[in-house]
Amino acid sequence: MITQTNIPSILIAPCGMNCGICMAFLREKNSCDGCNVESPQKLNHCFVCSIKNCSEREDGSRFCFDCKKYPCSRLRQLDKRYRTKYGMSMIENLNGIRDSGLDRFMEIENTRWICPKCGNQICVHNGKCYSCKS
Repeated sequence: MITQTNIPSILIAPCGMNCGICMAFLREKNSCDGCNVESPQKLNHCFVCSIKNCSEREDGSRFCFDCKKYPCSRLRQLDKRYRTKYGMSMIENLNGIRDSGLDRFMEIENTRWICPKCGNQICVHNGKCYSCKS
């Protein structure tokens, strides 16, 4: 049986980052509500993020893959850093959403980032579970 978490799709940022597995979202003190949530708890780098605030995406588009320049140099740099440091690709995430749909992508994400001890999310940045501390 596959365990699932309940990361909502609103936590997928325009760049393909799953904010539900971000250290800033998972931590208890000074946690962030995610890139797409308008909240005073949002970290400053989310407010000023050049990818989130990019004007190149087509009107009403939620994700970077709807841009004529996809993947742009900013996204490629972010993707390279995350692939190198954390073993996750923003571009692969976005391609998965584009090719299979957001619902299918969320099914995968909600089974991929599972703590084997307690079943809650593990952090992409350090591989730790903030619920059971393993």
